[in-house]
Parts: sequence; structure tokens; C-alpha cells
Amino acid sequence: MPLSRNMMGTLFVGGALTLTLGALAYPSMLGLDTVSASNDRVIANTQWGPLTEGDRDFVVKVRAAGLWEYPLGQLGLQKSQTPAVRTASNHLIDGHGALDTSCRKIAPMLNITLPNVASPQQEGFVVQLKGESGKQFDSDFANILRMTHGSIFNTIAKVRSTTKNTLVRALADQANDTVLDHITVMEKTGLVDFDTTLFNQTTPPKLPQSDLTPPVPPAGQPMIVLTPPPTATSTPLDLGAAVNGNGAQ
Repeated sequence: MPLSRNMMGTLFVGGALTLTLGALAYPSMLGLDTVSASNDRVIANTQWGPLTEGDRDFVVKVRAAGLWEYPLGQLGLQKSQTPAVRTASNHLIDGHGALDTSCRKIAPMLNITLPNVASPQQEGFVVQLKGESGKQFDSDFANILRMTHGSIFNTIAKVRSTTKNTLVRALADQANDTVLDHITVMEKTGLVDFDTTLFNQTTPPKLPQSDLTPPVPPAGQPMIVLTPPPTATSTPLDLGAAVNGNGAQ
């Protein structure tokens, strides 16, 4: 049966979005229901344009989204017997493999430290779905992922319309296409409970900041790579095009 409104509310506080401002030691934290007063503060002037705290936060959010949604795509392929859920799982792997490649390309160019593990709250989604099977798994898979992607959609639009950094703008273009695709395939499963999903998307409960923060990777730890599948159709950023302001190709 689908998650109840209370159950989903307990789990969800921004899903793929509620992360840290991801440079160096993640100096401050930004929740989905919190607006940082310094979000527009320029933290670096780069050759690709000024980088704000909001820009930095967005790159970290995109990376961390893949760290839990890519494994869920793999889990969906293992567990689900529903063709539409398996199709959605393939789209998660494909899309986040390409986005992860883009994040790992531009992060060192912008001096942004990326997490290697998603936040405890995000990892909780993975743990929950690992413990489910059958119709319960399929329903919760579709509803959780529709909810989290619906939330980040608004964030992408804001970043795309306000950033002055060419690399961040190109990543926002790619993320917009990917997230819209993922929203669409979740809806095509026919399992999304829109009343509950939209309620939890717009009225998330509060969780401690420690639950919303991906751990800082230890110094020298190899970066986890989310490898695009052999049949990938999504394309990472073309840095040459991005530098010239033309976005993903």
C-alpha cells in the first residue's frame, strides 16, 4: 500500500535537496525550508563568472542526489517486476550517471568539495526501500522519487534564472532536463499518490541539521564515481560548450 501522509512526512525533508553548502568543510547548512541570508553572497570570482553560496550549494545538491538515487535505480532493477518501475530505474541510473560526470568535471574548476555519501536522511530512503518488496516497494519508490524530484525542480529554475556563473548555468540546464524526465517516468508508473506527494513536497517536517548534511569526505579518500551505463543516452556537459555559454551538448 502507498505510504501514508504521516509516514512520508516523517521521512521527507527535501529528499535530494536538503544538503550543505558544499565547499571545503561544508561551512554552513541549508535546509529545504530555510533560506540562507547569504545565499547570494559571492564567495569566489572565477573566470566563468562569480560563484555564490547558492551556486556552490546547487552543485553539491546535484552530486548528493545521485549518491542515493543512482543506487535506488540499481535497486529498482533488482527488485521490481513492474515494467514501468524498471524503466524509471533505468532513467535514474542513466541521468544521474551523466550529472555525476558533470559535477566531477566542474567541481575542481570552481574549488567545490563534493560529498562521497548522501545525507543520513537521504540514506534513510535507501534503507527503507531495501527493506521492502513487491507492491509496497514499487509504490514507495515512485512516490518518494516523484516527491524529491518535484522539489528540486523549483530550485533548478531559480539557479538557472539567477546564476552569473557559466558552468553552474550549464549544469542547471542539464539538471532541468534530467529532473523533468525523472518526474515524467515516475508519473508514468501510475503509482503516484498526488495528494500525499504534493502535501509532503510543500509541507516538509523539520529534521535536525545533522540528518540533512552529507558527511565531509576524509582527506585523500578516492571520489566515488557513478558510472554511466553502457547504453547511456544522457550526455554530460561538454566543457568547451559550457565555457562558451552554450550549456550541455
